[in-house]
Amino acid sequence: MFSFDWHRFLLNDQPITFLFEVMARVTIAWLVVFTFLKVSGRRGVRQLSLFELVVILTLGSASGDVTFYDDVPVLPVIMVFVVLLALYRMTTWLTAHSSRFSRFIQGDVITLIKEGLYVLESLDQLNISEDEFYMELRQSGVEHLGQLRLALVEVDGQLSLYFYDDTEMRAGLSVLPPEHRPVFRHAPVSGLYACTHCGQTQPLDEQQQATCPRCQRSLWSTALKVRRLH
Repeated sequence: MFSFDWHRFLLNDQPITFLFEVMARVTIAWLVVFTFLKVSGRRGVRQLSLFELVVILTLGSASGDVTFYDDVPVLPVIMVFVVLLALYRMTTWLTAHSSRFSRFIQGDVITLIKEGLYVLESLDQLNISEDEFYMELRQSGVEHLGQLRLALVEVDGQLSLYFYDDTEMRAGLSVLPPEHRPVFRHAPVSGLYACTHCGQTQPLDEQQQATCPRCQRSLWSTALKVRRLH
């Protein structure tokens, strides 16, 4: 007859008193992580650099192990936190005193869009899909690239957008979803079209097939001229 072992299910081979040890381990781990973040002067989560993200993940792994496993001693885990804090302090000092080291750790700000067009040499540096990038632009109130004077990808991956005034705005490539942004090899009607790769605008005649003079691609989408909603 099948018998369900509640003690094995809930505690495995640990005694009930191990729960009090878990309470002590969790408290110690929480205090060490809190102290680390307090001493390191942690900024907002959206401002994490790559190095800081690695530190946080390492902290999480160490605190998780000491919390749940009775065979993990506490003092070596505390030493992990001490070493990480020392590495963090040394890294921040070197970052502040060496521009080359700072660029190595944090990366560079990438100019992605300039005067309503993609900066071609920046396109290959992005680790973001086109759909995801367009979604972020739409969430910032952008409907087409012609509304943008400048778009920067910061070292933390966030976008900084600088807009044209309505009087200076130009026609540009739509950032709407594909169902609202059809793509053509032959222009269906005469009008102004934008290259889907770099954003270059060019007038095309009906049924004309053209190669973009800027990036040598041949897919086009109707260029938009609508003003941005404030």
